[in-house]
Amino acid sequence: MSLVFPETLVLVGAGKMGGAMLDGWLANGLAPEAVTILDPHPAQELTALAREKGLRLNPPLAEIAPPAALVLAIKPQSLDASADTIARLAGAGTLVVSILAGKTIANLRARLPAAGAIVRAMPNLPAAVRRGVTAAVTGRETSRERRLIADSLLKGVGTVEWLDDESLIDAVTAVSGSGPAYVFHLTECLAEAGAAAGLPPDLAARLARATVVGAGEMLRQTELTPAKLRQNVTSPGGTTAAALDVLMAKDGLQPLLTKAVAAARKRAGELSG
Repeated sequence: MSLVFPETLVLVGAGKMGGAMLDGWLANGLAPEAVTILDPHPAQELTALAREKGLRLNPPLAEIAPPAALVLAIKPQSLDASADTIARLAGAGTLVVSILAGKTIANLRARLPAAGAIVRAMPNLPAAVRRGVTAAVTGRETSRERRLIADSLLKGVGTVEWLDDESLIDAVTAVSGSGPAYVFHLTECLAEAGAAAGLPPDLAARLARATVVGAGEMLRQTELTPAKLRQNVTSPGGTTAAALDVLMAKDGLQPLLTKAVAAARKRAGELSG
């Protein structure tokens, strides 16, 4: 994977997601001396990493020139309090990449009027193990070169899907942004069903976890569709078919999940701004 990184980068917020992105960048070749991190409450691990790699951590703002890339990974509700500081860092030569849930490009542009380009992205939790998927959309002023840099920064933690329409971000949030929680809950439910069927709870939990991990790896390694994989494991009249008769009924898993995603999308719209 050939990635194109900026000459200088400021990361604002290095919590779980920001920290995961930083780890991915460094692992994929971003020069540590190019990185400045601003985080008011850095974790001990971050402080140790900065010391080990030579990253600049919380230098005086007056010493920070507008970088080639400014990545915003703070909590969305912290944007108002941080906007003045961030705006000082966003110059005409700066690409801003925001992973702030609910904050639109227009909202960011109003706060960062001098920024050269803005990219809005929605990563998900598996970014922490570099198996994330991020959906991203650019502002109209984003050049091909800057989009390539944004693509590289986001690919440091997984795959990237580029959108043509920012309004799709709420649906993305409901599917892939919140989706890992759905899979975790499915794993919980499968373990509880196993215990109800007579398995020791700890064994049921191990079997459920390993099953979901293994099925996910099959999805990753094959080009077969999920439907084809399901068909391959389902013998007519067998045990899997009996279970799928329940899960695929009119009141089964699909309508329930559709309702859940619609609820998440609605809430994402309510939180946007």
